[in-house]
Amino acid sequence: MAISEKDGSRFRDAWRAAQLYYMQDLTMEAIGDELNVSRSSVSRLLDLARSRGIVEIKVISPTEAPQRIEREIKRRFGISASLVPVPDRTSHIDRLDRVALSAARMLGDFVSSNMTMGIAWGSTTSAVGRHLVKKPLSKFDVVQLNGAGNDHTTGVTYSSEILRRFGEAYGAQVTHFPVPAFFDDPNTKAALWRERSAARIVDMQKKVDIALFGLGSIYAAVPSQVYTGGYLSDSDVAELTAEGVVGDVATVFYRADGSWDDIAINLRSSGPGLDVIRHIPRRLCVVSGESRLASLQGALAAELITDLIIDYPTARALVQD
Repeated sequence: MAISEKDGSRFRDAWRAAQLYYMQDLTMEAIGDELNVSRSSVSRLLDLARSRGIVEIKVISPTEAPQRIEREIKRRFGISASLVPVPDRTSHIDRLDRVALSAARMLGDFVSSNMTMGIAWGSTTSAVGRHLVKKPLSKFDVVQLNGAGNDHTTGVTYSSEILRRFGEAYGAQVTHFPVPAFFDDPNTKAALWRERSAARIVDMQKKVDIALFGLGSIYAAVPSQVYTGGYLSDSDVAELTAEGVVGDVATVFYRADGSWDDIAINLRSSGPGLDVIRHIPRRLCVVSGESRLASLQGALAAELITDLIIDYPTARALVQD
């Protein structure tokens, strides 16, 4: 994406201001004198540097507890975890927003040019998308992992808005997947998957370099979109409960032990099989709230996660014996 001469000049000034402020400890007044701008202009330049990824801020905990929990998660589950400090009394909505904000800031460290990212729509990825920091990349693709239509909506508006934010943040080519979240008949899905237009996207999903997803849960304090958006009938929910389902990734359901391939509704799901998810090199999961703990434990049993961004209270609960 071409940068105008005016924008290029602003970015250079933002870089200079960031160097002087963060690397040389100059005050805003001193930077303003050096750049011949006002103090308020310096503040705006520093905001620009942070929002465009010129400055990356990392906060290291001075206490042992967060690192101990991260090490314990690594030891038990073989994954990397990043803990987001959130008070226990924080509301479920605020907790999700704070975790999503941190995830959006961290995501820039996971993505680079010449990559394809797969995104599973949902309340968590939607929240992450609202806080993304712009990082224009070259030859970066974003592909939708599961369809979003049901019997009263195409789901295109909802899923497209999520993907649009990622596309704009990273200068990406976005590939939508305009199919139902769940088919009425597995044979209909199988037939459509043989069509070249659908087969191209399904093949693309199998080759993504990084996947971003939250965990669906029927028991979550902040309800998952798949359970509140009219995607499942009462009989579907009863069937999932009887099957011992604890969660889903990209509308593919699994049990506490990580098993999934004999759950009948998965034959009708448009999401990639969990064996496809497991073969993606980086699998970034964002989780908020202890009400999703069972879903998280099932996803870990299924080996669906390589990197986890999680609020501190839920991480603490995860490693408690």
